[in-house]
Amino acid sequence: MNTASPAVATEAAGHATRPRETKPLYAQQFGLSRAPFSIAPDPRYLYMSSRHREALAHLLYGLKGGGGFVLLTGEIGAGKTTVCRCMLEQVPPRCNVAYIFNPKLTVEELLETVCDEFHIERADAGATLKHHVDALNRYLLRTHAVGQTNVLVIDEAQNLSPEVLEQLRLLTNLETSERKLLQIILVGQPELRTMLAAPGMEQLAQRVIARYHLMPLSTAETGQYIRHRLAVAGLQGALPFDRGALRRVMHHSRGVARRINLLCDRALLGAYAEAKSSVSARIVDKAAREAFDDDAGAAGRRRVWLGAGAVAGVLVIAAGIAAWAQYAHPGRSAEAAPVARPPIVAPPVAPPVAPPAQAPAIEAPVAASAPAASAAAPLVALQPGALATLFGEPGEERAAWQALGELWDLSLDGAEPCSSAERASVHCYRDPNGNLALIRRLDRPGILSLHDGERVWRVLLVALDAQSATLRAPGGSTQHVALSSLAAVWRGGYSTLWRAPQGYRPGARDVAPGPAAEAVAAQLTTLARTAPEAAGQPQDNQLKTAVAAFQLAQGLKPDGKAGPMTLMHLNPLTGVDEPRLTSEPHVLHP
Repeated sequence: MNTASPAVATEAAGHATRPRETKPLYAQQFGLSRAPFSIAPDPRYLYMSSRHREALAHLLYGLKGGGGFVLLTGEIGAGKTTVCRCMLEQVPPRCNVAYIFNPKLTVEELLETVCDEFHIERADAGATLKHHVDALNRYLLRTHAVGQTNVLVIDEAQNLSPEVLEQLRLLTNLETSERKLLQIILVGQPELRTMLAAPGMEQLAQRVIARYHLMPLSTAETGQYIRHRLAVAGLQGALPFDRGALRRVMHHSRGVARRINLLCDRALLGAYAEAKSSVSARIVDKAAREAFDDDAGAAGRRRVWLGAGAVAGVLVIAAGIAAWAQYAHPGRSAEAAPVARPPIVAPPVAPPVAPPAQAPAIEAPVAASAPAASAAAPLVALQPGALATLFGEPGEERAAWQALGELWDLSLDGAEPCSSAERASVHCYRDPNGNLALIRRLDRPGILSLHDGERVWRVLLVALDAQSATLRAPGGSTQHVALSSLAAVWRGGYSTLWRAPQGYRPGARDVAPGPAAEAVAAQLTTLARTAPEAAGQPQDNQLKTAVAAFQLAQGLKPDGKAGPMTLMHLNPLTGVDEPRLTSEPHVLHP
């Protein structure tokens, strides 16, 4: 029995309860039966990119989890709420869901709202916090006794106060001797991750059993997204956006779903007003100025090119690099600086994950399904209690680093593997918040920590595709596992190796003037020659400007510092020799 709140139940009930829709002015001109680019979080329009599939899988795991927190974050307009609504349409039987969409509450208001959402009778006037908690605890015990589970979903969770977050943590203490009684799903903007990383939030952060950060769409996914929404809206003919228009949509929207909706709706209206049968790049630019106050022709505006897993364009002026190099080393120019590794060929930023031509209807939770090929090996579902069977007994962390070093043709010292790697200009990198989206972008083998109770298995991630990952125990077995089951034992986090330019100081957050800075300048200069066109003018002629421009194009914080994350994005685009993840389907050999 699902005792979700009336608002949630109505949302999940299907199309029958939806109000009559108003068609846009351009509907008849383009053969549409409904508005294709509404910004309302309608699950019918959910485009299931690989990122959205993983996000949905994390939320569905949260519905079945045994207590604690599940965290879904993403930029404004990336589609978090729509994914959340899609999850609500797939609530399993005997699962009660409370959904809070306005979390700007005091602790007392939060408890009252949770009780209301679960239809718990309110305490008498003047009741204390203890009365609310006791009532909730009795409800959770009663529903647990009849085999029901309870999930609390909080949208816009970045607006929660520290006091309310602490109260939520305390609510997860409601438990029996076998399991916790309340699962909490937090959905919010990127600052939610920063909030939970604060020192005072450590106790809550340790209770996050699964986390996922929803990244913007790529260029190819943006085109597929537009096609999908128009098809759902009734489009039968050709796509009314030409290739140039799609590129400009990507440029102005940066792959953010809500911006795509606003821009495409305004562009179609513009084409309607001009009696055009299709949308051109000029119409998209005009629509962007009206929708975002985004002047495409403004001097000095930074522009971003994003391809289907292809290299982003870079705001770099070779003269600026040369001037900086001349400043740092008189008599030498950036043109004369050594290039990292010629010839320079810009490979994809991340392994391309081609979405289907039309997103499939979502009728069941995301399952751990193997590739369609008949020869594909079956996928293993990871679950607590099975790690020893799959990977043997857990080993020490240094053994995992040594095994990772073998993929780099490095023989690492067992006592100090990272120190011995530095002698070959290779450095260890650890990210406690690393997720699959980041791993796809970095595209390099790494170490994942799998948890089963108090024990931790450190395994190598050597291959990754849309549905599965290949994990290898140091000196042990290799398993092809379903991504949808990874959250059961992986709490996020990722460690890997990366190759630094000669002269880079271990642990530095930026390259210092000298050989390392010259190498980075040469990489950026050469990469600028491969950009599809020059765009914008940097504010000055320093290397910091060029690095910040590259970071902006790659979706990184544009602080101008060439640290490990920036260099790990730059290396594959400039031919630096590093191992890569594979994405080929695993095949059983006779």
